[in-house]
Amino acid sequence: MDQDARTAGTPVTGEKSPDEIRAEIDETRGELGDTVEALAAKTDVKARAEDRVNEAKAEVKARTPDSAQDLVAKVRANPLPFVGVGALAFAYWLGRRSARA
Repeated sequence: MDQDARTAGTPVTGEKSPDEIRAEIDETRGELGDTVEALAAKTDVKARAEDRVNEAKAEVKARTPDSAQDLVAKVRANPLPFVGVGALAFAYWLGRRSARA
């Protein structure tokens, strides 16, 4: 994009052998193939969305072990609130169970 189309590429200095021309054509084809492949990847919305989802999943997985360890550390540091919540949940469950009988 930043080169003028008339000056881009290999400069013409004289006669080239057919083998040199073929090699140049092969190189140009390879570059063109790479360019088309890159453009196709950019326009593939579904694949780009899947990549973003996979990146987000990996990010969450990377943070989860730390969060779980933090929670365990908090419970060990101050178990009383968690025991109280557990006791309330158990009492609620017992109340619901006895109300059915």
